[in-house]
Amino acid sequence: MSGRMVVAGAVTSADGRLLLAQRRYPPEVAGLWELPGGKVEEGEDPAQALRRELREELDVDVEVGTRLERSVELAHDLTLVALWARIVGGEPRAVEHSRLRWVTVDELDEMAASGAIVPADTVWLPELSLRISGGAH
Repeated sequence: MSGRMVVAGAVTSADGRLLLAQRRYPPEVAGLWELPGGKVEEGEDPAQALRRELREELDVDVEVGTRLERSVELAHDLTLVALWARIVGGEPRAVEHSRLRWVTVDELDEMAASGAIVPADTVWLPELSLRISGGAH
């Protein structure tokens, strides 16, 4: 994995739901839902970047867990990875997104089937569904 990295947070709640954020931009994905996150800055590891990004985007503090199995090559020098996370401080609010939504596994599946999820994030749907349905911890 070379070049720049983008990190996304698979933020789960105590009752097994997943937090999704609705994109405002760019136009090709505006209105679609994603795992919140952003670019890893110079000198940061993915966990540090995720904590900073979720503080900026959602106004929350998170405890970062393990990395999801797959990564996504967004461009020749840009790789997207996701980490499990849970909120340890604050209530999430949409600072940089249109809306936030906690979803169950059924709602996630429905959103995916209707094309409402950002395409890059769909690589994680099987792992996300398994985790929030209680199949893996």
